[in-house]
Amino acid sequence: MQLEVPEACNEVTIRSKKISLISSVRAAVQIRRRYRILKTKCRPLDSARKEDADQTKAPGISSQNSEVIEDERYVRGTAQYFTFDETLDKTHLKYKRRKKHRKSKILFPAKTRKFFPAKEKSHAKTCLFLLCAIVFLQIFNAIENLDDNLQKYDLDGLEKTIRREVYGQVFAIETTIEVLRNYLSTHIHNRPLLLSFNGPTGVGKSHVGRLLAKHFRSAMESENVLQYYVSHQCPEVKDTSECQEEVSGMISELVAKAELEEKIAIFIFDDVESMPVSFLDMLDGYFLRTQNSEFNNAIYILISSIDQDEVTKFVLQNTSREAVNHNKVLPELVDNLRASLIEYHPLWKHAEIVPFTLLEKAHVVNCFIDEMEEEGFYPDPNRIERLASQLKYYSVGDRKYSVNGCKPVVTTVNLL
Repeated sequence: MQLEVPEACNEVTIRSKKISLISSVRAAVQIRRRYRILKTKCRPLDSARKEDADQTKAPGISSQNSEVIEDERYVRGTAQYFTFDETLDKTHLKYKRRKKHRKSKILFPAKTRKFFPAKEKSHAKTCLFLLCAIVFLQIFNAIENLDDNLQKYDLDGLEKTIRREVYGQVFAIETTIEVLRNYLSTHIHNRPLLLSFNGPTGVGKSHVGRLLAKHFRSAMESENVLQYYVSHQCPEVKDTSECQEEVSGMISELVAKAELEEKIAIFIFDDVESMPVSFLDMLDGYFLRTQNSEFNNAIYILISSIDQDEVTKFVLQNTSREAVNHNKVLPELVDNLRASLIEYHPLWKHAEIVPFTLLEKAHVVNCFIDEMEEEGFYPDPNRIERLASQLKYYSVGDRKYSVNGCKPVVTTVNLL
């Protein structure tokens, strides 16, 4: 008995057969197209190989040369065209490969502890640290030596004494103490120190000189100080050459004595305006570079009233400025005095100029108070005002400057 297949199933089988046939045809067509494309690409390479073969068969070319030509053409063809040949000889392609630099690694044994080698100690560092320590100790000792030298002369006590007993000379006191402090901080010097006190009479120049002599004699505990009054110890009647020999011998003696004691010799010359020129020439010789080193450790102080008119004129013309004793005003006076003093004698080229200015009426009153207390008088303000009014003054505006400073005070108090 035969089964009857429905018509719908027959149609499905027919359709599936047609689809499989169409797909196979399409695949064949695509393969053929790809083959034709590859064939067209490889066609120039085949023609090039045929030409190379013809050239190698030409007469006059050896077999070795023909092989070289064939290899070169073959390599050139392979570089220009794509092929599916796997029989290419890679020895013809010569190129250099870059060497890869691998980082060096420290290899440790498996059974030991991993650690870097110990660094060697540098002996140069220890030497450098030692040198720095030595330099530091030397600097520290030098600073201590500076303090020891200044303590030897007690300049703080000197400054207090001068400020207490001298009136109206702030700039002169500060300049003197500063110069002495800088010079006395060390014992070895390149040249002596020369101080020049210049100003009118009665303003405190000689008084400061006496205070300096008294202080250094007590501070150094020795007679290394010479206080020389030219008008008294070398008057006009006496021969100048004898005075020079006498002073030169005292200078040499005191300098040698101070050098043994490691101290500074101090020479104070008052009334220098009456000193002969030959005497000034003799003093100028101690400031030459050819002198022995022991003569460089000395201090010379010249007290004079040379160019006192220049100081008086400057003070009276500058009373309207903020302060005559101000540090910004008096350096101008110092420059003016230096120029005129150098014209007087070249000795003042080496000098530190210290100007002493005019004293006001209030300063003269203080001088009266001190003098009356020393003589045992009661300092009555009304009486002192009456005595101070008897002196001569320069009147500039509201200010009054004493013509002769405090010099007449002693004689006025003695007459009481």
